[in-house]
Formats: sequence, structure tokens, C-alpha cells
Amino acid sequence: MSDSPTGTLLVLSDSLGFYGPEGALPTSDPRIWPNLVAAELGLRCELFARVGWTTRDGWWCVTQDPRVWAAVPTVEAAVLALGGMDSLPSPLPTAVREQIRYLRPAALRARARDGYATIQKVFSPVGWPMALPPKVTVDYLGKTYDSIHSLRPDAPVAVLEPPTHRALAYSFAHPGWARTRRAIRGWSDDAGVPAVPLRDLCEWSFDLGINNIDGIHWSFEMHEQVAQRVLRALRGEGGVR
Repeated sequence: MSDSPTGTLLVLSDSLGFYGPEGALPTSDPRIWPNLVAAELGLRCELFARVGWTTRDGWWCVTQDPRVWAAVPTVEAAVLALGGMDSLPSPLPTAVREQIRYLRPAALRARARDGYATIQKVFSPVGWPMALPPKVTVDYLGKTYDSIHSLRPDAPVAVLEPPTHRALAYSFAHPGWARTRRAIRGWSDDAGVPAVPLRDLCEWSFDLGINNIDGIHWSFEMHEQVAQRVLRALRGEGGVR
């Protein structure tokens, strides 16, 4: 008889769900927080994530990726770990960044990337526009939560508050953080979904100098701390045991 978990922890995330102190990791790596949470709960982790994902991408994933549909019948808990990218300054529309990969030849693509990075660095302290306005962020969060909750009403769901960064790529600026955090917290209170604060953990780990040198992604110690908070949220009243 197999001892493999039959229940699923569904996680929707950006790159903070699968990056470590030295770069990207496979979703099977036991040191990243989604797998730490799943292991503690005795569940199998189904992590759907990508670099740069916003809450809008999470909604598209839930509605368009058949792997999510396959996972839903066994979901016993879920985490919406999106919103951090939403809160970042985005002087040029996200669509511009996404289209750079299609430019040809390679030399033109490289110059476009360098130009985009320069504009982002120079104008990030302005704080506007953001990748997604807070009102749009909570709209996508709400639709994603409703879609999961309608199919798995007994599965507890937690949402992560936006983390922060110390990245030169954004001129160390994050003026949209407070607005996005307020919006997510307001939505979570209204929906009865526990929110997991992250800013203090980010400051702690950046102060120690243990995170990725890019100033965005986390150390394994940080992953462990995030996992503990997510577990407490999911194990709250009426949650998983």
C-alpha cells in the first residue's frame, strides 16, 4: 500500500514560492515554503507559479490551466500567495515587459531589456503606475477565492500579504506596498480569509543579509518562517489539523 499523501495543498504564487537564495528551484524541492507547509499537513503540494505573476495571472491559471482542474477534487487547503508583484512600481505597462521576449534579433531584444530596466530603476520611486491597482488586485483575489471555495467549501484558504524587497532594480523603492496591503487586508477581513503578514519577516531576513543578492527572493530560513505563519493561518479555527 502506498504511503503517498492523497490530499492536496494548492498554492498559487509568484517566484517567491520557488526561488531560494541562489535562484530558481524545482517545485519538488523540500526547502521551499509550499512544500514545508504541505509536508507538515501530510498533503501533496500542487504549486502553480511563475516569475512575475500577479493576482491576474493566478486567476488566469485557475480558469485556464487543466492541471488546476485536475487538482481541485483533492484540495484540502489552499494558499493565495499573490499580490507582491501587484504592489511593485511599473513605470511601463506590464504588457511591454512581456512582449520584449518576442523581439528579434537577439541584439534588439537585449537592448530593449536594458532600456526597460533603466526606466524601471529611474521611475520606480514615483510609485505610479503600479503593476496592478489595489482595487484590481482584490477583484482577482476575490474571484480566485470564490472559484476554489465554491468547489471545495470545507478547504481552508489563506492569503499572503504583500512582501517587500531591497532591490536595486526598483531603486529600493516600494511606495505602493501600503496601499496593496490595506486592500488585501480589507478583502481578507470581509471574506473571513486569514491574512499572513510578511513585511516584518522580509525586513528581518534582509537585515541579516541571508536572502538572495537580487534583493527580492528569500533564504531558506525565510522560507521556514513563512511556512510556520502559513501553517498557523490554515490551522486556525475550523482549519486543517
